[in-house]
Amino acid sequence: MDHFDAGAGGLLRQPKAVWATAGASVVAFMGIGLVDPILPSIAQGLDATAGQVSLLFTSYFLITAFAMLVTGFVSSRIGGRRTLLLGLALVVVFAGLAGTSDTVGQLVGYRAGWGLGNALFVSTALAVIVGAAAGGSAAAILLYESALGLGMACGPLLGALLGDASWRYPFFGTAALMAIGFLGITVFLQEQPKPARRTSLLDPLKALGHGGLASAAVSAFFYNYTFFTVLAFTPFVLDMTPYASGAVFFAWGLLLAVFSVLVAPRLQRRFGSLKVLGGSLLLLAADVLVLGYGGHTTAVVCTILSGAFIGVNNTVYTELALGVSDAPRPIASAGYNFVRWFAAAAAPFFAPRIEEWTDIHVPFVVAAVTAVLGAVVVVVRREVLTHEAAESEPRHAAEDGVTVFAN
Repeated sequence: MDHFDAGAGGLLRQPKAVWATAGASVVAFMGIGLVDPILPSIAQGLDATAGQVSLLFTSYFLITAFAMLVTGFVSSRIGGRRTLLLGLALVVVFAGLAGTSDTVGQLVGYRAGWGLGNALFVSTALAVIVGAAAGGSAAAILLYESALGLGMACGPLLGALLGDASWRYPFFGTAALMAIGFLGITVFLQEQPKPARRTSLLDPLKALGHGGLASAAVSAFFYNYTFFTVLAFTPFVLDMTPYASGAVFFAWGLLLAVFSVLVAPRLQRRFGSLKVLGGSLLLLAADVLVLGYGGHTTAVVCTILSGAFIGVNNTVYTELALGVSDAPRPIASAGYNFVRWFAAAAAPFFAPRIEEWTDIHVPFVVAAVTAVLGAVVVVVRREVLTHEAAESEPRHAAEDGVTVFAN
């Protein structure tokens, strides 16, 4: 886990190309939680139900899941820079169109196009940052993790600030910011060498034949159902103004960033990755259970607190996905993400429907159960999950061409 020990000097002394890509990455990750504080406003503005509005997440992540099979195929043929620009261009177009929607169906469709663009971008950004960074991959990975955490924290805040005036403005704002990112990468980033070997569409699926990678993907699938129940369903439960909801998820995102970049590596060094992951999943299960049955203040506190457990889980799952198998990192990570993003698509779809069939508490019971199931997979499959990433580091460093978004 030594790649998180990069010094601050190595992190900050980076070429303009790295900062341009990292800045665009912040905005890309902002897009994930941007709609959180304005979900009730969108439902009201388009006369839609919570279940219909939740499809904004489902369409986004369903496309993202399938895009995991395509991004390596595309980037290994046209190069990292062109893949980034293609992804950014799609986000600019579809985020802008989302702001013009007159029906929830249109908005869901545009959000799907946005998901494709975001997948192309974020799946390539880490490899581009690593390739262009000064001081080796350690500082580059830390910078990428920081961009992810900052984006996840600022997305709800931007959504609240712009969404207070109109639910349409956050979409227009994202399109404008991504256009700036497009210009920055166009000016500052030079094309990097293409990978020596082209990736096929089936390579990520073949990689899942490895027991350790398949186990990590299945465990992450259960975990992601819990994660996105919190992200997509909780705003309806809290029923707060865009400003208040944005503040809650901003605090949530800050905890996610701090625990992902600073706390998780220290816990891993002291207790080991699998013990940390299993314990964090169980604590997350307890947290969402209390969230579902507590009062309003308790729900707010537990929502924010869940960011700490999610941050730890993201970091450990990333390292498992990249190091548990002998497959090249881009291919292993693509297969892993292909599996787990289906849960990110499923949770926003099923949570409001489970509430309709039962009551408001049961979606959180289901989320707690899936977190426990993720921990059970870690315990039962611990022997095939103990392959250390360091053992394959030299091989992976030589093979890396495109690393797929794993957090």
